[in-house]
Amino acid sequence: MNWEDECYLLSKRKFRENASIIHVFTLNKGKVPGIVYGGNSRKIRNYLQICNKLFVFNNSKNDNKIGYFKTELIKVISPNYFSDKERTTALISLCSLMNSLLPESQPYVNIYKSFEKFINALNLDNWIFLYIFFEINLIKELGYDPNLSTFTDSIENINSLKKVKIDGYTYDVPNFLIKQEIPNKITNELIKKSLVFTRSILLNKFFTPNNLVFPRSRNTLEDYFN
Repeated sequence: MNWEDECYLLSKRKFRENASIIHVFTLNKGKVPGIVYGGNSRKIRNYLQICNKLFVFNNSKNDNKIGYFKTELIKVISPNYFSDKERTTALISLCSLMNSLLPESQPYVNIYKSFEKFINALNLDNWIFLYIFFEINLIKELGYDPNLSTFTDSIENINSLKKVKIDGYTYDVPNFLIKQEIPNKITNELIKKSLVFTRSILLNKFFTPNNLVFPRSRNTLEDYFN
């Protein structure tokens, strides 16, 4: 089974002496694992950085066996933010979330395009709110819609919090998430409350029921806004 596609690198680990097993998130195939021979060589490992955009050529005997990737670098992303711990952690967090939650070989074009849109906006001052909206969209695309719009109250301030009950769980939800607007006032408290809300949804609906380990990088990101 041969195919080629653009993708983002979600994870990598050493495999034998000079090879790597990677998971990539492709535009047309979704999340796919593959073996990269020479993946630990200096030439290849330098660009096999989490979140970098690649072009992969897949060669496998059938869909049920892991294939072999030839990789080419399309765009350097993560090294651009190595000096920015918050943005770097956000990229690793999103890649870890998608690697944990996306089923293999199922395309999620909307998630792919949403992720690409987030990356292109990462230099903006309000990038963390775009990150939060990405998590909300990821939750919806994976099949769970918290229907926040049903709690809309036009009188309430966009920067306030609202206590809502969703499927038996009570959450403190920032009103800007309900209104689906970016707030005009950026505070660590508002960011923290937003991240706590999306983390709680992810845990209650995906990670805990499926006995999945929640990414450490996602907890680290949240800690930056204490």
